[in-house]
Amino acid sequence: MLRTGKKFLAGLKDGRKVYIGGEEVKDVVEHPAFRGAAQTLARLFDHKADPANGEPMSFEEEGEEFSSYFLMPRTREDLVRRSRAHYAIAERTYGLFGRSPDHVASFVTGLAMNPEILDRDGDSCSGHITDYYEHLRKNDLYASYAVHPAPQSKNENIFGDTRGYQAVLQVVDEDDNGVILNGMKMLATAGVFCDEVWIGNLTPISDDKKKEAITCAVPMNTAGLTLWVRKPMELYAATEFDSPLASNFDESDVMLIFDNLRVPWERVFVHDRAALSREIYVQTASHTLGNHQSNVRFHAKLRFIAGIIHKITQSAGVDRIPVVAEKLGRLAAWEAALGGMIQGQIQDCEDLGNGFVNFNRRYMYAALNWCQEHYPEIIAMMRELSGGSVFQMPADISVLENPATRDIFRDYWAAGDETAVDRVKLYRLAWDMYGSEFGSRQQQYENFFAGPSFIVRNHSFREAPWSAFGAVVDGLLDSIPVPGESE
Repeated sequence: MLRTGKKFLAGLKDGRKVYIGGEEVKDVVEHPAFRGAAQTLARLFDHKADPANGEPMSFEEEGEEFSSYFLMPRTREDLVRRSRAHYAIAERTYGLFGRSPDHVASFVTGLAMNPEILDRDGDSCSGHITDYYEHLRKNDLYASYAVHPAPQSKNENIFGDTRGYQAVLQVVDEDDNGVILNGMKMLATAGVFCDEVWIGNLTPISDDKKKEAITCAVPMNTAGLTLWVRKPMELYAATEFDSPLASNFDESDVMLIFDNLRVPWERVFVHDRAALSREIYVQTASHTLGNHQSNVRFHAKLRFIAGIIHKITQSAGVDRIPVVAEKLGRLAAWEAALGGMIQGQIQDCEDLGNGFVNFNRRYMYAALNWCQEHYPEIIAMMRELSGGSVFQMPADISVLENPATRDIFRDYWAAGDETAVDRVKLYRLAWDMYGSEFGSRQQQYENFFAGPSFIVRNHSFREAPWSAFGAVVDGLLDSIPVPGESE
């Protein structure tokens, strides 16, 4: 089944408990903090459900249509289809939705391609992930995840048990029907717009913390679950003209509070297995499928930013000055390099040996590291080439509403073939991308999207063929004659 935007929005009116500060939000679809982003997502669902977009947005299996990000790839062509679907979604959101509907769905799909790992330590949970995968794809559901402990929640001196709270999300009880969770978990980005949330541990945990080693999934309106939203940017966007990105693409970030929340056993995937709770991602296709999507999303975002930067230099009439052209050439080389890394993941795909194939994980991790390292440089270039022009623009577009300012604005702020309105529109867009609170959140998000840099680089360290590298050196060393030794 492929849901329309209307059905997606209707699904959000499910009684979920959301707070902005002390305000309880009764309807996330209509609330001014979320309605722009909700409509953006609804348009994505409409695009995906349109039969004209069947290639690459969906695939057919046993007479049913499913979103392409639920496709379990068996061939290189399947990987191409998945990647093209990711691009189609990322291009419609300009790469600004870090947790668009194809992200967590890809994690679940990758894990469901090797469900046996969930039975490795004597449990019998492989059927649970298979059933959950079917539940998501048959109902075309949108899932987020919360897979890290909140830093402050680790301090038991703050929380303790004196008020009935747990420091870190953990299992506090279990019975024949399931487990009961209590505590805090981060960070369910886009959670206010999602149907379900996946709870897990991408952050390693020690063996003595087994009650924290819970991997499960619950609907967002489950009793005992509360969503605490960070400051919403859309709420403070005066007009779409003056804040074009914050008005439509603030996906939101959410802290989750669990208060004696019950999870049935059929939605529990890992329990009391500390090492396994992280290994299910990196020892299956899960982490690779999910982060190929993030590579594609960043690439779409980079192309968007490159377009803004180029248009700004054209607006200022400096795009052909050698020093500026050199910077633009560097930007173009970055964009092409990332595109090559993404296509290489398909060309040098991995055969998993169980009938499925996977994107090349080493190339994916290299791209993940590249994105984290280069985003600050990309934004710095955008700032540098914008210069002081952003400060020369009127406070807002209300200058058109006052006869005393309208004509002066139209005359003095026009430049060449650009009207005053077009110039202000461009610089407002640029400012929202790098200078506004929305833009600042984007930079902080990209810096920590996949974790701190040492975590991101550790993936490449873990996957590198060090023995093969060493064998090359040994081959040369063995060929060097030692003086005085006979052959």
